[in-house]
Amino acid sequence: QVQLTASGGGSVQAGDSLTISCAYSGRTSSRENMGWFRQPPGKDREFVAAIQFSGSRPYYSDSVKGRFTISKDNTKGTLHLLMNSLKPEDTAVYYCAAGGWINRNSYQYWGQGIQVTVSS
Repeated sequence: QVQLTASGGGSVQAGDSLTISCAYSGRTSSRENMGWFRQPPGKDREFVAAIQFSGSRPYYSDSVKGRFTISKDNTKGTLHLLMNSLKPEDTAVYYCAAGGWINRNSYQYWGQGIQVTVSS
């Protein structure tokens, strides 16, 4: 079992930066690949970024590549998503997840969603 608790959402202006975090725990948590997904208003949940269990080999969706950075620190039990140059289209409920890779259905564990709102 892996427990995930997301934090750090909020409202920002276009062009701003924001970091959201996910505290994780559980017997296998340090050995799980992890990722971030988001669900824009009225749309399906979509992949944002993923990282291997060791904290290496990040992978990003085309829509955030070059602007977002995912990181995983097993010593602290934290997963972060640094979001730079935010755009209004980044507005969504963001979810952290563990135990999968790119495909949403591959993930076993999910944190609660947190709202990120970007105003123009």
